[in-house]
Order: sequence, then C-alpha cells, then structure tokens
Amino acid sequence: MPLSPADLPAVRGALLSWFDRAGRPLPWRVGPEGRRDPYRVWVSEVLLQQTQVARGRVYFERFLAAFPTVQALAEAPIEAVLKAWEGCGYYARARNLHRAADVIVREGMPTTYDDWRALPGVGPYTAAAVASLAFGEARAVNDGNVRRVLARLHGERHPAEAWVQARADALLDPARPGALNEAVMDLGATICTPRAPKCGECPVRAWCAAFASGHPAAFPAPKVRAAVREIRAVALLLGDAHEAVLERREGNLLGGLMGLPTEIIRDGETPGETLARLAERLGAGVTGELGTATHTMTHRHVTLTVYSGTGGPPRSHVADAALSRLDHKALGLWERRQASLFAGA
Repeated sequence: MPLSPADLPAVRGALLSWFDRAGRPLPWRVGPEGRRDPYRVWVSEVLLQQTQVARGRVYFERFLAAFPTVQALAEAPIEAVLKAWEGCGYYARARNLHRAADVIVREGMPTTYDDWRALPGVGPYTAAAVASLAFGEARAVNDGNVRRVLARLHGERHPAEAWVQARADALLDPARPGALNEAVMDLGATICTPRAPKCGECPVRAWCAAFASGHPAAFPAPKVRAAVREIRAVALLLGDAHEAVLERREGNLLGGLMGLPTEIIRDGETPGETLARLAERLGAGVTGELGTATHTMTHRHVTLTVYSGTGGPPRSHVADAALSRLDHKALGLWERRQASLFAGA
C-alpha cells in the first residue's frame, strides 16, 4: 500500500532512532566545543554538492585548515581560495564562497533560510541545509539521496522536483528538522544506495513500496542524461612541470584558475592550424608533442593535445598556482616524458 499521512510519525521515529544509532561521524557535524558551527556546515554543504563524501572529507579538512573561520576566508585573496579548492572542481563554488564570506563578515552570520538564500551562490538546497542543521529551522532538503529514498518509500518511478520537495516537507520532523534531514541523506548514502540497496538493514522497509514490489533498485527510473559535448584543444607547455607559462582561465567552469596556454580547435580547423595560432599569440616556438590528456567536466569531454615549446611570456611557479585537474594531467605528460628519457639514458 502507498505510504499514507498516518504512517509519517512512525516513519519519522524509525529514521531518527536509526540515525541516533548509525549516523555517520562526519567532521562538519561537530564544531568547536561540540556545537554545530554554521560556517563548517555551510562549507561542507557547498563542497558536497558535486563531491562524494569520502573525497569531500579530505577537501573539507584541507579547506578548513587554510580558512578556519569565515573571517579568514573573507580576508584571503581569491587566488589562495582557489588553490585550497584545487581538485574539488566546479570552481564557481569557491568564488561564491569567497564573495559570500565577505557579505557575512560585513552583515553578520545569517540564521534563516531567506537570509542564506540572499547570499551569492546559495541555492534552495544549501539554504535549507544550513538553516535546518545549524539553526533548527523546519526546512526539508532535497538532494539525490532524498529523491531516491522518497521515490522508493512511495513507489514513484519518475519523481519530479516539486513532488520530492512536497514529500520531504511532509516527512520533516518539526522538533528535529536537521536530524531528520541528515537521517534521510545518510540512509540514501549508506543503505538505500542506487544499485544494491541493503533493504535488510533499512529501518523503514516496513513502509517501503519499492521493497514490497520486490525490485527496489528499479525506483526511481534512471534520469535521461544530457549528451556529452566533445571538445578538442591544444596546449603549449613553455617551460616544465615546475616553472611554466600560465594564463588565467575564463568562464563558469574554470574561471579564475591558472592553466597552460590553450586554444580550442575550431570547426573546420586542423590541430596544426590551432597550434600555429596559439604559438603566434604567445610569440613562441613549438618543439614537439608531449601527448594527450583527457578530462570530463559536467557535460563536456575535453581531449587536450599538449606540445612543448620555447620562448613566450615569463614563466610562473606552478606549485603556487591553482590549476584544474586537466592542467595537472597535462603537466604529468612532461613528467612522464622526463622519466622515460631518464630510464632510457
């Protein structure tokens, strides 16, 4: 039978009891003196939007070591913030954190959902998460884990965003909204997983329509993925993996980061023509090909052919710059080439 409103108190109780026993001991859940720190909650929620928890813990601890308070984050240069965010991807998140920190230092720490929504880069999910977890506001969160848990509980194969939010709002415990939000997210992350749910360990399987169907992993139906756009580009390494010519990236994905001088291969253009255009722009010469690096970002798959060269603008210390993973892969081609030459000597 479908989950009814009369079932909700029992489902809430089962979820909260399970969470009190089995909730994950994540570093952002406990701040100084054992209390929730809204700054730590905010940083973690922004970071985990596009990063799995296992990797997110490492990035979170590194970021908090660099900027232990919102004041430290606001006062830091954006280059230092991007460097600390290096490897996390989706760098617009770091830029928005930096901008919002400045607002918080000037105007005070927000305490309500509406005030968090007013900050740069803070969407409905992040505002609901921080308001509920750090300040006890009755706001239900809606992320991939919540979507999956609720779709299975209700036996809904195609849950729309509005449907998920309405069901999350109905399930929310007004007395412990933050704990209920975390319980549902933890359940989705550890028990109600996408491909192999551990239904035998689930505290709410007695009410779960997907479990009753015998095919819980069939809920919800897979989302239709957007087509991946193939991008081909060339880059020129003028220097080596330690000192090289670097340029500041533009755009939403990598804006603000530094990277090897790069040009996208235009329609109807050969890689050789693109490389010649890049070398001319830099006033550099090309000495050879180092290899190819690939990387997928959102709905883009980039194939970057990297060349070595001479001349060009002044070099920079690579270790001091915030680089994308693609650029680290490109520099790795030079290191592998050197290792190969050394081994053959």
